[in-house]
Amino acid sequence: MTPFIVAEMSCNHLGEFARAMRLVEEAAGAGADGFKVQVWMPDTMCVSRDFTLSHGPWEGERLVDLYRKAFTPWQWLPELFQRARERGMVPFGAAFDAPSVDFLETLGVDRHKVASFEITDLPLLRHMASKGRPMYISTGAARSHHDIAEALRIAPRGSMPVECVSEYPAPPGAFRRLTSTAPWGLSDHSPGSGVAAAAAAHGAAYIEKHLTISRGDGGPDAGFSMDPTEFARMVRDVRDAAATRFHEPLPAALQHRREANPLARSLWVVRDTPRGEPLVLGVNVRTARPALGLPCDTPLAEHGRSAARDLRAGEPLTTECLS
Repeated sequence: MTPFIVAEMSCNHLGEFARAMRLVEEAAGAGADGFKVQVWMPDTMCVSRDFTLSHGPWEGERLVDLYRKAFTPWQWLPELFQRARERGMVPFGAAFDAPSVDFLETLGVDRHKVASFEITDLPLLRHMASKGRPMYISTGAARSHHDIAEALRIAPRGSMPVECVSEYPAPPGAFRRLTSTAPWGLSDHSPGSGVAAAAAAHGAAYIEKHLTISRGDGGPDAGFSMDPTEFARMVRDVRDAAATRFHEPLPAALQHRREANPLARSLWVVRDTPRGEPLVLGVNVRTARPALGLPCDTPLAEHGRSAARDLRAGEPLTTECLS
């Protein structure tokens, strides 16, 4: 089986529409089957305006500033998607909130992607699943096998887990299969094409890598993106590896719980809420990054939970907030 190979644009357009259109052309020229974008509303990604990343490629950046810098304007997407289809690719996106899911639906997508840090945002996953389209679910920020199983339970028929290591760049030795589900895919942030080729040789049905015009151009994701020549070489390596048919199962995944990744989503207070008022998702509480609050699936008003004290808009919803 030849994997479906996806070029992820992410923020490598650097805020320029012409560069975004060129990335479509470069992806097609390198042999990609799909062209993927990331879609969000920049003012809803975070509630806190103060959280600053303390390590990794974006160390020192305020999270809210990073997402504003990386934003892809929605008005670009109809033309980008049309051109991708003209060049023989399947365009689709990873939506980070419900309005973005709905917008992608207006563009005629036939599938959706769940980013690693959204795997625990069950309200978002349920909204995406309500569209009835297959969902490719990155596992990189899953805290346990339960998170992956719950996401797949919600997803429509034809969905698949996409194995991922949420490090940027990711060390090749860190990759492992977290599920035995078939089909399965890979979202790869490691240097080179070795991990992607190994996944193809073991039967991966989906391979995703970031594409940039040149890493020297900079940008938040440049350090773990491939230039067009490297991407074309990866496509050849993946297809050669898939042709070897070494489709043996990978080693069983670790069974222990993992610590929640701080970039994942959690519950945040979005409206000043007096003590005793019910806590209702979408009213005075919503999901957002980073994961400084309770998990997104925490029972709230429907289970009788209310504010244990006066809560302020912009604070994470923690255990001591609940009564």
